[in-house]
Amino acid sequence: MNLGPLQLWLLVLALGLATYATRLSFIALFARREMPKAVHRALRHVPPAMLLALIAPGLLLTTDGSLNLQPDNLRLVAAVVGGSVAFKTRSTTWTIVAGMMSLWALEAASRWLGGG
Repeated sequence: MNLGPLQLWLLVLALGLATYATRLSFIALFARREMPKAVHRALRHVPPAMLLALIAPGLLLTTDGSLNLQPDNLRLVAAVVGGSVAFKTRSTTWTIVAGMMSLWALEAASRWLGGG
């Protein structure tokens, strides 16, 4: 699909308006009334779902787009370490520290052993 400059700017404008409208709808709908408990409970799951959608491809896919669940997938191994720390401590800080430290250690060990 080859868009000209005008079509590209119109697309950007349309997407921006759509994003603004969806955010405004919640503000306008619930500004003067209590949000239903079911909606409130459902919205609690949006940030983790968005984070997973952003992170999962980098953990599970190779550069050519194929699934990689092998033990040599260092990012996946580090994510399992970070997830274990998250489950045990419930601390965002310790989860990030454990995940990144394990990834760096695994990458260093892989280079040292000649694997990459």
